[in-house]
Amino acid sequence: MVISAATQSLSHWGSLGSPSRPSLGAVQSCGVCGGLHDAQSHFQFMETMPTDPLDLVDDLVKMGLYKDNQFRAADSVNAYELRKALFLKRVGRGDPRREKLILALCEQAGGLENAFAAAFGPQAGLFFADSVRASGTTRREFLRNMAVGAALVTLASCSSGGEPAAEEPDNAPVDTRNLEKTALRVGFIPITCATPIIMSEPLGFYKKYGFDVTLMKMSSWGAVRDSAIAGEFDAYHMLAPMPIAMTLGLDSPAFGMKLASIENTNGQAITVAQRHLGKVNGPSDFKGFAIGLPFPYSMHNLLMRYYLASGGLDPDVDVDLRLVPPAEILAQLTAGELDAMLLPDMFGQRAVYEGVGFIHRISKDLWDGHPCCAFAASDDWITSHPNAFRSLNKAIIEAAGYAHDPANRLEVAGAIAGPSFLNQPREVLEAVLTGNFDDGQGNSFSVPDRIGFDPYPWQSFAKWISAQLVRWDLLGEGNTSDTVGNSTINQVGEEVFLTDLARELALELGQQPPFANDRVETLAFDTFDPSAAMDYVKAQVDQFDK
Repeated sequence: MVISAATQSLSHWGSLGSPSRPSLGAVQSCGVCGGLHDAQSHFQFMETMPTDPLDLVDDLVKMGLYKDNQFRAADSVNAYELRKALFLKRVGRGDPRREKLILALCEQAGGLENAFAAAFGPQAGLFFADSVRASGTTRREFLRNMAVGAALVTLASCSSGGEPAAEEPDNAPVDTRNLEKTALRVGFIPITCATPIIMSEPLGFYKKYGFDVTLMKMSSWGAVRDSAIAGEFDAYHMLAPMPIAMTLGLDSPAFGMKLASIENTNGQAITVAQRHLGKVNGPSDFKGFAIGLPFPYSMHNLLMRYYLASGGLDPDVDVDLRLVPPAEILAQLTAGELDAMLLPDMFGQRAVYEGVGFIHRISKDLWDGHPCCAFAASDDWITSHPNAFRSLNKAIIEAAGYAHDPANRLEVAGAIAGPSFLNQPREVLEAVLTGNFDDGQGNSFSVPDRIGFDPYPWQSFAKWISAQLVRWDLLGEGNTSDTVGNSTINQVGEEVFLTDLARELALELGQQPPFANDRVETLAFDTFDPSAAMDYVKAQVDQFDK
């Protein structure tokens, strides 16, 4: 086995900082890592490191510092993103300020690979000089923040006897001393979309972060909006478009809201009354229907319009789109007042369960991975409670990660089914959360990602939502596809969606969030490029005349 000089020197260097192997003589604590050795050891060790990143990683494998589970993760994560995630996690050590500095330095170097080369290669001096000019940092400070740790798990483990730092256990205590407020009230609508917000109470996520949360069940999205503006509660479960609409003053006085994290992806269904069984095969068959929707500024409204327009229907002319509170919509479908509805899956599944409707199409088939609901708080509350906001968001992001794991879905269904929360039959919730369901048309399906709980608030979500508000004249008077530009769309998302914070908190939790803010979104009938949002709208209008 061939191992570089860096590998050969690691055991000596690691032992200097090992608490189980104290150094002989009076050696003071290292100012870089806290180990019991002279700080100069770091710089001597750097000189032995390979200059090629691949050689470096190969050495780490041979030293046993990359474990099997880290390589298994590569099956689902792009290799570059995996290396970047591991780099941040190990070198950043859970410190958001440290991670931001590392990312900034990597960007200055021209990317992660160049950063490695800058730290270890023959041109390192030039990079250090650029860093000093750009940020005022010194060569020593740069080495402390990046180069000393650039060997990923190697240098991150310098104070633990050469072994990688242990993962923080799920039940590790959380420092709650800086919370401005701990007794909180959070408003929610009782639907499966609110799963992370709801389950955080019975499953202990709020308690872990020092909160005593009272969940306030609400009856309609209009009530949620009005309550938020009045400052009645501390934070809210909202539809993903609502913080945008409220911030812009659409259908209400302008009121600053922030979308902190996404609560669920997918998880909705177009459900049709049983009397139409066998008569509805596509969007054109909805002509003349009364269709129930929960709120004008909802993914339900935007996705229903998107679907109808694909079949040549004008949603404002050819159908009757009715706004109905979620708690009342199933009763109206049963009574014959509605022909169809687009609502959370639990209502569609309940219609099948009661024999009053059938599932025509789940929303995943319209846009796989689309956002639906979100965790949100007002600008005023966030400003007054910055630490509490951050911790509350982190608790919910951790809960979302737990709910996103299919292995936990049955437990989650049991936790949220009761009358205090969703008040639904457990078998209905299990059909939604596991994706094993009947559609009321004699078909059974297994769709594990029928609903997902990825909390990452992509900026491309905000841009698609804003673009569709323009398309359907919902962005306010004078805001049309001829007057609104891509820069306006971008600005809305950047102001309202806290993408960077969600990423930061997810990394602190050991999750693997994306490092990109945008992605190209693939829908059933087109593809959305977030860098050309208004071109997308114009193409839709040209194609469908809507």
